Amino acid sequence: MTSQAGSGGASTVPDVFDPGGGANLTRVRAYNERLVMSLVRRHGSLSKADIARRSGLSAQTVSVIMRALEKDGLLMRGDPVRGRVGQPSIPMRLNPDAVYSYGVKIGRRSCDLVLMDFVGNIRLQLHQTHAYPMPEEILSFIVEGIPKLERMLTEEQRGRIAGVGIATPFQLWSWAEETGAPREAMARWRGFDLRDAVAARTHHPVLMQNDATSACGAELIFGVGASYPDFIYFYIGSFIGGGIVLNSALFSGRSGTAGAVGPLQVSDRNGKPQQLLKIASIFVLENLLRERGIDPKPLWYSADEWIDFGEPLETWIQLTAAALAQAIVSSASIIDFSAAVIDGGFPGWVRERIVAAIRKAAGELDLEGVILPDIIEGAVGAQARAIGGASLPLFSRYLIDTNVLFKETA
Repeated sequence: MTSQAGSGGASTVPDVFDPGGGANLTRVRAYNERLVMSLVRRHGSLSKADIARRSGLSAQTVSVIMRALEKDGLLMRGDPVRGRVGQPSIPMRLNPDAVYSYGVKIGRRSCDLVLMDFVGNIRLQLHQTHAYPMPEEILSFIVEGIPKLERMLTEEQRGRIAGVGIATPFQLWSWAEETGAPREAMARWRGFDLRDAVAARTHHPVLMQNDATSACGAELIFGVGASYPDFIYFYIGSFIGGGIVLNSALFSGRSGTAGAVGPLQVSDRNGKPQQLLKIASIFVLENLLRERGIDPKPLWYSADEWIDFGEPLETWIQLTAAALAQAIVSSASIIDFSAAVIDGGFPGWVRERIVAAIRKAAGELDLEGVILPDIIEGAVGAQARAIGGASLPLFSRYLIDTNVLFKETA
């Protein structure tokens, strides 16, 4: 097991959280305050007049709210913008240092603990690799990593931490064969409540969400969500997962599994039906490398620092692209998504090659009656799952669901 440090469904939480100081920063904000901060986050910066127009609140109410948020350090003033007449307007933006949150990504070959600021920047990070995830080892990584990162912070910064959000695959025991893990070892996840175990060992509120859903949420909040109100999202990790965004909000469906793209039926290169996850997942590349006598461990050391493995990497990219092209066309025949967003646990140059190959493969399919969505790269990157996890405490306390923002006055 190796580790490295560097900069860089949801659970119930208490209504109020005060870690001892900074209560104004960490308490659950009133709805109108959350609405104002959510609008500012979505648009980058807004003046009082812009917020009043978009929120439907009175100018006086907005003025009172913004003064309070500025006093608490949650909002910052930008440079005055001079118009043709009257006083210059002063845009307000979120203060990145106002609030921090922890995000945990649990993968089948590695896990990450990040400290994220209020606008989605990763400030600190711990990374650990493993042959396969075990409950006790993951728990230790989280509860020992939090104080390790907090020792790098000032007392004031520690008082601004909103909570911990965990992004994890559900039913981890289901994929023992594909990851080469002993079934009896992975079975220890059955009945193990990771959220409760972490909450019992830290003073921070803890929330948990499916990892692919978290990644999709991160893309919606910090990535292409501002440009595409409806998209299907594919995150290529050890196993591919995904999500659906409709009307600028995550759509989870009746059972909460909408957008679980892994089981989608596609044809492999021999024309045989296969689940998408058995073709377009990094574990497939791992197996290709092993078959050629190449050590696959560099895949898991750092998602941003892959080497070019040559032929096996290109083979995997082409197989992945062909399968994803089929999945995108099938999805677009049901819902006319404006975009299909591709991201994963790999460097940008790999993502770029995959997207280019998908566009080519999709163009070779029968598209009669199908409006192909824009096939684009994700903007958040390899840490989308951890960033999505870290977003959970922020939305729990400071922001509102994006489907409310979609209804704002234009």
